[in-house]
Amino acid sequence: MGSVYATLFAAAGHEVWAIDRWREHVEAMRAHGLRLEGASGDRTVRVHATNDARDAGSCDLVIIATKAMHVAQAAEAAKALLKPDTMVLSIQNGLGGPDAAASVLGRERVMVGVVGGFGASIKAPGHAHHNGWELVRLGELAGPVTPRLESIAELWRGAGFRVKVFDDIDQLVWEKLVCNCAYSGPCALLDCTIAELMADADGAQVSAGCATEAFQAAHAKGVRLGFSDPVAYVREFGSKIPNARPSVLLDLMAGRKSEIDVINGAIPRVAREHGIAAPYNAVVTALVRAKERRLGCA
Repeated sequence: MGSVYATLFAAAGHEVWAIDRWREHVEAMRAHGLRLEGASGDRTVRVHATNDARDAGSCDLVIIATKAMHVAQAAEAAKALLKPDTMVLSIQNGLGGPDAAASVLGRERVMVGVVGGFGASIKAPGHAHHNGWELVRLGELAGPVTPRLESIAELWRGAGFRVKVFDDIDQLVWEKLVCNCAYSGPCALLDCTIAELMADADGAQVSAGCATEAFQAAHAKGVRLGFSDPVAYVREFGSKIPNARPSVLLDLMAGRKSEIDVINGAIPRVAREHGIAAPYNAVVTALVRAKERRLGCA
């Protein structure tokens, strides 16, 4: 997803620095540019690329688009990019990413992004693909929509993204999390695309169970959601990116540990806090962890 953001912002004329620990990806971007293909078209743009955040100097906007477990480390590196008015947008799946960024950089600086319906993947170093081009949700970490948040939203719109701003960050986080729970763990276990999961009766039942439990946990927590039927909601979401493989599956395919603990694994924790159960998500999470161990993911 970071490559999607970098390409489209660069194509809109912004100076973009792509900062990544993956050396081959950085070297490919330096040598050939950054290519993005898929729902937004097929283009190659020139970006600045580095493994060392200090190379970029001070920035107006920092986007942390790492996995949830790497946010704190990325935030530490991002200190080199900050000036007094630099804003930081933390965009992760699941729960906890923006709070981790705020613990390092301060809550007053951090905003929350929730991006859904893209189905992005890396085809090769320097080459990203996305199946859809749906919605970017933005909110302040604390409080309602502000003028600075609106200014960031306009930047995203100017790069071609469809954007909505929210007063309630819990709503924007949980509406995405319900969809993540429906597809992340189940697709990872079955090694399938979203469409293949939806077409399998047993897989679809597990997906619906995960989504329903996430919906129930949100309500128990007092989160206001913009829909009343979680199964219909996630099926509509999935139908827009049928050929996508969720990031948890992509991580397992690449031999990496996934974010399952902050996606499906977050639901049983929240459910227990409110006296309810989440057996579908608990079993799916346990099986994904077992699969990670069997595959030797690290």
